[in-house]
Amino acid sequence: MVKPLNTLLSALPTTIFTQMSALAREYDAINLGQGFPDTEGPAELVEIACAALRDGRNQYAPLTGLPELREAVAGCNQRFYGLSVDPNREVIVTSGATEALAACISAVTSPGDEVIVLEPAYDTYLPFLRLVGAVPVPVRLSPPDWSLPREALSAAFNERTKAILLNSPMNPCGKVFTTEELEFIAGLVRKYDSFAICDEVYEHLVFDAPHIPLMTLPDMRERCMRIGSAGKSFSFTGWKIGYITAPSPLAEVIAKAHQNLTFATAPNLQRAVAAGLNKGEAFFGELAEGLCERRDLLAAGLRKCGFGVLPCNGTYFITADISGLADEEDDLSFCRRVTIEAGVTMIPVSAFCDPSAGTPPTRYVRFAFCKQPAVLSEAIRRLEAYFH
Repeated sequence: MVKPLNTLLSALPTTIFTQMSALAREYDAINLGQGFPDTEGPAELVEIACAALRDGRNQYAPLTGLPELREAVAGCNQRFYGLSVDPNREVIVTSGATEALAACISAVTSPGDEVIVLEPAYDTYLPFLRLVGAVPVPVRLSPPDWSLPREALSAAFNERTKAILLNSPMNPCGKVFTTEELEFIAGLVRKYDSFAICDEVYEHLVFDAPHIPLMTLPDMRERCMRIGSAGKSFSFTGWKIGYITAPSPLAEVIAKAHQNLTFATAPNLQRAVAAGLNKGEAFFGELAEGLCERRDLLAAGLRKCGFGVLPCNGTYFITADISGLADEEDDLSFCRRVTIEAGVTMIPVSAFCDPSAGTPPTRYVRFAFCKQPAVLSEAIRRLEAYFH
């Protein structure tokens, strides 16, 4: 008899994204569930990546990343946030932000350590924490305003708390944490001598509120790991280039975790991303403006169909309340029905919540608006025809 496989991984269900995307293909639905753009990023970066394949430097990149990319990451930290970063000792390039998260979690947690996770949460967080033996402690934000539940968060922190995993701008709900909320979080991190793993992959995709890294707050520089993503910043999600900014004592251990996860990342793509990060602020502003227009297009259409549209200050995603359209139906059943009958796919927000934190909200769905305006308009047309 063959011995059992890893019980945690074996027990993981098929992700909601896989389920809904398969349903979308089966019923030829417009898929506004998965969060990736349907257009390419800047052509000049593709040309740089292609040229870099031909220049005779296709062997392993340095463990922590090519010097030009590490310097570009440090430069962005300075330009956008006033953070002075040593590119040689405080920046690590990873194979995407997911690997960056895995490396940071591995570097600071030991079995039994508690890590606070704010929900609704990206679906990779809890499984990886459990895989390394850490104990996730979910603290749930509540719709419609997704404000920080300060009392619950304070109660979650204790002497066993090793870190908090903070996602801002926040997937799936489009929240950008305010200065006051960040100051409250920072106070707890300092009080309990903890770390903060900051997933900031949507840092340049903000609309009505500024993105403020937790690392910029007083006495937080030495406690924070800040994660960025070229896939999100340049609409090249398949390139899988992430980067971590961390104080050198942390970065040294994160690099050891990275060494045992992927070691190095494609050098030609690193060179292209370095060129992208060195672009001026106008480029990033235009990217956000274009997404904001698409957000507004989808939001207006959803309201006309009878959805309640929640605030969205960043990311690729907008959350909608289905209460006016679904009677007693829960969000998963609603998403399946609308995919099959209306030809538009979305994701139930309950999928981003762990039952251990209480009954998940079941009246909200997430739409991705990082699609061409014509695609969004056709989705709206289908929804209007179905609900009216």
